[in-house]
Amino acid sequence: MGLRYCCRRIAMKKAASTLVLQFLLLGFASAADLLQNPDFETPPPGVPANSTGPFLLWQNDTLPGWSFSGEVYYLTASGDGQRRAVQLGQDGTINQTFAASADYADYLVTFAIASSGGANCSSNGSVVISAPDSRGVFPVGEKQRAVYGQFLGSWGDREAIDLVIGSETTESDVNATCWPVVDSIVLKSITSLVKANDNELVNGGFEFGPDFLADSNEGVLLQPAQSPVQSPLREWSILGTVKYIDSKHFFIPQGNAAVEFVSGNSSGIQTAAQLTKDSSYTLEFMLGDGNDSCVGDLEVRAQAGSVLQNYTIQSKGMGSAQKFSFKFKADSDTGTTPISFVSYVSSQTKDGTLCGPVVDDVVLRASLGLKLAIQWRFLLSLLLFVAPVMN
Repeated sequence: MGLRYCCRRIAMKKAASTLVLQFLLLGFASAADLLQNPDFETPPPGVPANSTGPFLLWQNDTLPGWSFSGEVYYLTASGDGQRRAVQLGQDGTINQTFAASADYADYLVTFAIASSGGANCSSNGSVVISAPDSRGVFPVGEKQRAVYGQFLGSWGDREAIDLVIGSETTESDVNATCWPVVDSIVLKSITSLVKANDNELVNGGFEFGPDFLADSNEGVLLQPAQSPVQSPLREWSILGTVKYIDSKHFFIPQGNAAVEFVSGNSSGIQTAAQLTKDSSYTLEFMLGDGNDSCVGDLEVRAQAGSVLQNYTIQSKGMGSAQKFSFKFKADSDTGTTPISFVSYVSSQTKDGTLCGPVVDDVVLRASLGLKLAIQWRFLLSLLLFVAPVMN
């Protein structure tokens, strides 16, 4: 009987682990094929084969996969390795309608924007990306292209979604060379997420966020998002600007993705957990640098409920991380405990690129006594459900 009970427990544990894994894998649903011509590599039929400059699209022209209005230019590849792209001039917009999947899911978009005018266009032009449930404005930098991620909305049942990308400027200069350039647009869908084993937080490893561009090595910038529901970093709100980085181009403490705090003043992330009041918990996380030449003291303030702790690592900018943890007692009357990580120091690499501490593998664990009590409550409820069935 003891052996049979032991084997049954092992089988149930393996089955539960498999079920959790299956639920987690659901979150990786891809939407890579939802857009037509997302990188604009298929040119309009009217573009001359030997064209090297901006080609203004007229009313009778077509941009494969896209509709357009206003001043829209098609940029062809040049000898310096530039990709084909679209430049949005005055009142220039492009849009494409895609069908949501049958299952309800969250949709995220990753895209690259740049200015073709260099330093003379440092303050002219932004890109506006909108869908039925969202609108985001993204500034165009003067040094190089920037990659951004945005939450678009949540849809299902094959609903038709119109993705609109346009230009916006507050200046009177309508010089077309200063208007923003857009390329490499990628959609991603993520279904409902669940907690991993022994972690009270969802997406504590930051594996669920916008896609990374195949032709980019600079990560994905995420702008402030007050609500975790409308954040491209699923289940986490964003304070300031952070960079979503991948293991292919950066040092990642655990898994395939992590978060780097790059805007300095109050840059960070925040979530919340439903905890049992007056019970003890432990918050664990990895703190490091992304192997991006970010040298110096990198500091974050970790907060769980009313408990604040500051943590600092001395970085050589070559990729390293340390694990930290602290205990706290849930003291919220509402049962909702905020969890946050914030950096207040601005850092830069030698070439002037903003950088900062990397946070990853955030795990919130209940105390052993609380875990046993929860397990007993679960087993008791399971027995009360199974007993009538067995009889």
